Amino acid sequence: MWRAALVRILVCALAVLPATEGAQAQEASKKVLHIDSYHAGNEWNDRIVAALRETLTGKDIELRVFHMDTKRRPSDSDIRASALEAKRIIDEFKPDVITTSDDPAAQHLVQPYMRDSSIPVVFCGLNWDASTYGLPFRNTTGMVEVSPIPQIVRLLRKHARGPKLGFLSEDTQVKRKELAYHERLFGITYDKTYFVRTHAAWKEAFLQAQKEVDMLMILGVGALPDWNLADATRLAEEKSEIPSGTDFEWLTAVSLIGVVKSPQEQGRWVGQATLRILEGVQPSDIPLSYNREGELFFNDRIARKLGIKDFPPLARAVR
Repeated sequence: MWRAALVRILVCALAVLPATEGAQAQEASKKVLHIDSYHAGNEWNDRIVAALRETLTGKDIELRVFHMDTKRRPSDSDIRASALEAKRIIDEFKPDVITTSDDPAAQHLVQPYMRDSSIPVVFCGLNWDASTYGLPFRNTTGMVEVSPIPQIVRLLRKHARGPKLGFLSEDTQVKRKELAYHERLFGITYDKTYFVRTHAAWKEAFLQAQKEVDMLMILGVGALPDWNLADATRLAEEKSEIPSGTDFEWLTAVSLIGVVKSPQEQGRWVGQATLRILEGVQPSDIPLSYNREGELFFNDRIARKLGIKDFPPLARAVR
């Protein structure tokens, strides 16, 4: 009888062990919270998140994403509310590492709430200069985003009828910051700037630029709520009179030349830095980095409209 009782005890003990081990494994898994400054559907940031997720896949890490949505909700009160909601999620989720993309998260969340916190922070997509927000802090590291603006301008000048340069972009604080850094770092002077908030305004500014400047830099459109790439592409192919350039792959359809950055590079770097931190490396021991990957695009349809016949060596054709 005692043997039967002992068998029952052993069976019960063995039945409990897998559940206990599973619970311990679940407790041992790490948690990462990614704070995206913008909204789901913003292509640049979506590619960052995809690369981050791929880098962390198979590492027993739970990744959550919070979108601050600051392009579509740009008022001070909305951004402040979004930052506070992000802070609430941090307090509730208790991540082992926080990752962020773009300036608003750095400015409105990391700078006021995460400075020298016990939670490590890895940022990316922060344009030109991290010191603008006091970064890096003791608990932070990141990849600063720079753009190949001088290279684009140099390529445009080969096809321009004169020296006047225009700047066409969504009307956001980040793009105005970029404009200032183009002037400060590279000595680039824009003869005309066109900041727009709707697709119709973008089209009007594009047409206006064809008459007012000799070459045009075309940058972000993610804040335009009604942006229509197909319509913009038709306009650019039919009405372009001057060479245009961009540093975004998804705007090469409306530009003659693109020297484009890689959001995947930034997502991978953030993921790799996160893994190092989870292994015990201090953020302060990981130096700040700058994006380096790029690719040259050439839009043959716009080139034909401008009478340009030479396809640049090593360029990728815009489809």
